Amino acid sequence: MDKLTGNDRERIASRGMTEKQVEEQLACFAGGFPFPEIVASATADKGILTLDKAEQLSFIEAWDAYRTTGRKILKFVPASGAASRMFQDLYRFLEAEYKEPTTAWEQFFFDHLTQFAFYPQLNTACMDRERKPAAQLLKDKQYKTLALRLLEAPGLNFGHLPKGLIPFHAYPQGVRTALEEHLAEGALYAKNEAGEVHLHFTVSPEQEPLFHACLNERRERYEHKFSVRYHIAFSRQKPATDTVAVDMENRLLRDEDGFPIFRPGGHGALIENLNEVDADVVFIKNIDNVTPDSLKYATVVYKKILAGLLVSLQKEIHGYLRLIDAGKYTHRQVEDMIHFLHNKLCIRKDNLKHLEDAELILYLKEKLHRPLRVCGMVRNEGEPGGGPFLVAGPDGTVAPQILESSQIDRTDPHQRSLLEKGAYFNPVDLVCALKDHWGKKYHLPDYVDKNTGFISIKSKDGRKLKALELPGLWNGAMSGWNTVFVEVPSETFNPVKTVTDLLRPEHRGNP
Repeated sequence: MDKLTGNDRERIASRGMTEKQVEEQLACFAGGFPFPEIVASATADKGILTLDKAEQLSFIEAWDAYRTTGRKILKFVPASGAASRMFQDLYRFLEAEYKEPTTAWEQFFFDHLTQFAFYPQLNTACMDRERKPAAQLLKDKQYKTLALRLLEAPGLNFGHLPKGLIPFHAYPQGVRTALEEHLAEGALYAKNEAGEVHLHFTVSPEQEPLFHACLNERRERYEHKFSVRYHIAFSRQKPATDTVAVDMENRLLRDEDGFPIFRPGGHGALIENLNEVDADVVFIKNIDNVTPDSLKYATVVYKKILAGLLVSLQKEIHGYLRLIDAGKYTHRQVEDMIHFLHNKLCIRKDNLKHLEDAELILYLKEKLHRPLRVCGMVRNEGEPGGGPFLVAGPDGTVAPQILESSQIDRTDPHQRSLLEKGAYFNPVDLVCALKDHWGKKYHLPDYVDKNTGFISIKSKDGRKLKALELPGLWNGAMSGWNTVFVEVPSETFNPVKTVTDLLRPEHRGNP
């Protein structure tokens, strides 16, 4: 392992990090991460709730009642993703030697260019810069000129904007960005009795002024449309959550001045941001998973269902914890707690019957006294990413966990088969309870499993390097939470990974 110099230590301290953190990161590069022990894929028969109509209505009522109790509700949106990823195929076209669309993607994009919500803005940019409308440039086969006006300045500069500020949907009154769709969503399920909607966006430092500018221009129209008052906060990923990079021999990569090179630690770093918000219930959803108003019904209904289930479960948990704290519980109530763990939280441990009474109560309290999340899961229709599993922990307890495919040992035939047979996909649709039965906030970093990070191979200035990602926000960073999986319909999952996703029916609608 590299030895840190005095200058290294000064640079590390200036970032709010400790020498121990860097040494732990270097040890991860050298030793890798252990694979979790997967017991089963979560299914509708085991681990995933499928709710009937009566249950759905009951949980909607529970959520609507909770919203009148004066507790703070927050919508938390990781929003620092760069739009450049949406346009990577268009950038490849710009770099190609040929001048006309050649790949199937390029042909589809330009054939349907006029159907994008941002086309009127692109037309204006073309008139300003080229003195020709976009339609004429298409007719003249000036495809690369159109791409430049869309992606670069002078022009719309979309390739350098955050994804949250790209126009996604067209309305008679104009276009809406992904940011604005989250404002609309928040008003529909996260509004409290006073008409307040609290939202929190995580952004990069250079993006924050752009978000403020958009909100300053458009916020009032949404407050008027939905009869709400928005309270909007921003936070940035902390430098203290960055990770060092190493070469292929696990030696620290250094910049031209000899200092260690740091890289963002991935979305798992946002557990620190989430830890600092003051809220009782938090909705978490990615910035690009939105729909037009005409297609929001399923999203809003199931957000209320998930939240109603969350607060109903939390009420039971708090009741049990108060009994334990008071020391006034009957044998029947202890049995109820065990059944609750088994049947409601899907937490099981084989040898509970062998525990002494005092050990059993300590075990029950330790398992119940944690942050709680309810996670929507959609049927797997080929989307890449993580899924729901039942995983054995260090103490032998089997509990629900969200795992990324990179966390699964594909060299093990049994573990690989569990991944391949998984029938559900994680769409990042979470509702979280962050306070205990005394109203005290949980310290969320205490529930991170540090053994669930990820090492990837990158390149910088022509050199290969290893990059370390922290445990992901909704998998390893929440490993210690109590987790409940609920099946939700695919209509609630509408991500935009590439710009042509905006032409899917779920993003066209009829506003």
